[in-house]
Amino acid sequence: MTTSTVEGQRAAIRSGLERYERGTTFPSVILGDSGRIVGRITLNDIVRGPFQSCHLGYGVSAAANGRGLATSAVRDIIRVAFEELGLHRIQAGTLLHNVRSQRVLERNGFVRFGVAPAYLCIAGRWQDHALYQIVNDR
Repeated sequence: MTTSTVEGQRAAIRSGLERYERGTTFPSVILGDSGRIVGRITLNDIVRGPFQSCHLGYGVSAAANGRGLATSAVRDIIRVAFEELGLHRIQAGTLLHNVRSQRVLERNGFVRFGVAPAYLCIAGRWQDHALYQIVNDR
């Protein structure tokens, strides 16, 4: 089922809420200036124990790009991850050509630490990703 359909969106929301209840994900939305939802931001694959880490995923609509909304959302979710959830590390990956997303991460203190070949299947093909992390040094 594709997430580009209404039923696909409902299924994705249900799945996200189930993972939230288990404590393995923290889903949120990104609001635009008008208060309307323009994107999503999620802490995924939350691992407890000695690791205390997660993966960050986010995206905003094309119309909302370039207005600082993703930068602000990432700043806010870092606070949630470190202060509310008590995590130690957040990892994020971007397509190699997605310089805008890389700048969002860098503006929020993420450091690039490598490249993962064939990391995710996007648009029907396995694509390389630049990997970033931020560590809670507090």
